[in-house]
Amino acid sequence: MVRVDLKKKVDLSVKFCGVRFPNPFVLAAAPPTDKGEMIARGFEAGWGGAVVKTLGLEHVEVNLVSPMMAGLSYEDKNLIGLENIDLISDRDINEALAEVGDLKRDYPDNVVIVSMMAATEAEWQEIARRVQDAGADMIECSFSCPHGMPERGMGSAVGQDADLTFERAKWVVDAVDIPVLIKLTPNVADMRPIAARVKEAGAAGITCINTVKGLIGFDLDTFAPLPSVNEQSTAGGYSGPAIKPIALRFVADVAKDVQIPVAGVGGVVTWKDAVEFLLAGAGIVQVCTTVMRYGYDIVEELNEGLALYLEDKGLTSPMELVGKGLVGLVSHEALSREYKVVSAIDEDLCIGCGACVIACRDGGHQALEFRGEDAGELARVPEVDDEKCIGCGFCVSVCPVNGCMSMAPRED
Repeated sequence: MVRVDLKKKVDLSVKFCGVRFPNPFVLAAAPPTDKGEMIARGFEAGWGGAVVKTLGLEHVEVNLVSPMMAGLSYEDKNLIGLENIDLISDRDINEALAEVGDLKRDYPDNVVIVSMMAATEAEWQEIARRVQDAGADMIECSFSCPHGMPERGMGSAVGQDADLTFERAKWVVDAVDIPVLIKLTPNVADMRPIAARVKEAGAAGITCINTVKGLIGFDLDTFAPLPSVNEQSTAGGYSGPAIKPIALRFVADVAKDVQIPVAGVGGVVTWKDAVEFLLAGAGIVQVCTTVMRYGYDIVEELNEGLALYLEDKGLTSPMELVGKGLVGLVSHEALSREYKVVSAIDEDLCIGCGACVIACRDGGHQALEFRGEDAGELARVPEVDDEKCIGCGFCVSVCPVNGCMSMAPRED
């Protein structure tokens, strides 16, 4: 049960692929959902649903390495991104599915989705039926893991191929009666043709995105790639706040052009991030790395922030936000060439740090400079040369003071 006192005017419940969720926040298939007791704690904290960490059949060998994670830091910010070379769950499928039944008995209003992965048609259909018989509300097929499993012909090896995706999605859809989600990989140039085949196969919806395939870095002392497994490593799955723009792009592409329900995931940290996913067309929002860092209780802030935002906007349900931002997404050539802006500075807020001047001087059009002879003083305020400013907006991005720099419409 949600601990915060949500506003009575707002109902956070949503209906996604025919299934009612108490709220749109769902634990993604990852370490936080590897055990039933962990998911139970998540439900107690206020999560609307959970995707059980990806299961395979008994004969699938899952031999984990260590360490399997490494974070990316920037300046004073830790974990702006996380790379993992983890695999699917190494738990016994029978034990995991028994816990699914326990969760549905103890938390009937919360949604339990089971992520699964297999190889052959017989295996996909067997595991799907076992998941359904265990009492799961939905199935999520992982066609997206970027490491480990593709070498076996699974994971992103499937999700990067539209025909393979269609074939395997249809195997599962034909085997069960509960809704089937297909989790697709972002490691493609365009997800829309693949998503269209998912829709053609009869799946209820799409989950996007999984992690982005990447290499987090190297140890500068040993020269070993990270995370270093006895001074060796491999490309892995990159997640965390840094991938949100990539995730939003894919969610918007699929929601706008394929018009199939989308579960959005990738880089959600705050309720504001979640709202952006809803505006991009997601019906529910899955979260992983943020939970791993801050714990299950982060959902209190997500629920409360979303509820207060909806009330402030005069809305009564998160479903009223879904896809609202898509109308403004057009092709580059359709963007107005008549609309022009210029940099504007709030002198009362300016701290004279010079970040905008440097950025414009070395990365823009040299339209910002300090006034006169007081250039060496801390109280200095930059001046905008309207003739040189082309309105690129870079100065707003580098300014450390919220609201100090803005882009104002040109008056001429």
